[in-house]
Amino acid sequence: MAAETIAPPYDVVSIDEARARVAGRPHDFLRVSLPEAAMPPETIPNAQERRSAARCSLDDMRARGVLVQDAQPAYYVYRVASGSHAQTGVVLLVSVDCYRAGTLRRHELTRPDKETGRALLIQALQAQTGLVMLAHRRHSDLAAVIEEAIQGEPDCRASLSQDGAVTEHSIWPVRDAPAMARMTRAIADLGELFIADGHHRVAAGNRAAEAFSDRPEAQWLLGATFPAEELRILDYNRVVSGLNGQSPQAFLSALDKSFEVAPSSGPARPGRAGEYGLYLGGGWHRARLRSGLAPSGNPVGRLDVSLLGEHLLAPILGIEDSRTDPRIDFVGGARGLEELERRVDSGAAAVAIALYPTPMEALMDVAGAGEIMPPKSTWFEPKLADGLLAYSWAEGATL
Repeated sequence: MAAETIAPPYDVVSIDEARARVAGRPHDFLRVSLPEAAMPPETIPNAQERRSAARCSLDDMRARGVLVQDAQPAYYVYRVASGSHAQTGVVLLVSVDCYRAGTLRRHELTRPDKETGRALLIQALQAQTGLVMLAHRRHSDLAAVIEEAIQGEPDCRASLSQDGAVTEHSIWPVRDAPAMARMTRAIADLGELFIADGHHRVAAGNRAAEAFSDRPEAQWLLGATFPAEELRILDYNRVVSGLNGQSPQAFLSALDKSFEVAPSSGPARPGRAGEYGLYLGGGWHRARLRSGLAPSGNPVGRLDVSLLGEHLLAPILGIEDSRTDPRIDFVGGARGLEELERRVDSGAAAVAIALYPTPMEALMDVAGAGEIMPPKSTWFEPKLADGLLAYSWAEGATL
């Protein structure tokens, strides 16, 4: 029944998209992860009603055998494929102690309000129902065990369609004791894991674990770790609603201090670090950061998103804090440069800025140094699916 339960992550769909998806799909997992999607549009549920509805949906899926408890613990090899891209990793539990000690490394700050809502939902469900995307440096023995596991047919396979793209999700349980032992040794040998996508899920899971501090089975986070070189980071672009009182020409002229700017005959997708595409006034420009402005020793300071803030957003557009300034919005690269053009042409934004994707190695450099990236530095694609695997401690059960 994987095709009937599989769902996109709760935080990448709007409520209207979620309602359209769950209509006619009684087992769609958004009924658990975004319970208001299954409620009438005119309904305004309070927080307790949302959590109760989610718990009822989860309990119903278990009672009907839609979700089936595994008889024994296992690892699960998980492959996500989209077009020519595929990434294959392992679903596992990570102790919250790893997060607290810093061996589960983060690179983003989280918002307390989002943490609270998700933590309370986890507490109500007594379950980790959303996978965190993790990354690890390549390990030959772990890779070998994964390769052996995927030789047979997967235990389940389901497709997920979103934003015009189709991803295929496949899972192979690893229950063989020697293979599990090899996998455990290899994972322990990694030393550290990196949070790629899902910082709020991790932070919320940590808070839920604190609320169940007397329950050892609740002290875990559910994640899928992939070799870092297999993960795909797309550009995470910016749109700004005004030019800080400047005309388009004055804005372009102000860039000259830090950038080499030239008109582009078509969409200016950045081809390397330090290059940006600008769309305003119905046309594209290509802006290259002048030599010598990127610091060499600072893993955060040399990120394109940091350099954009230092040399364009703050001094020219007056945006000092991208996290809180209402004039700036963010557009994931999966939506294409056409979405940037649409935002500006519609009048919703005055300028759109296309960025070069943050390299995975740069993310690990920042996280490894214990530093934090600017907001919206990375957009991972494809996303992991909800609804295929979850971890419940309501009865000490693995789902």
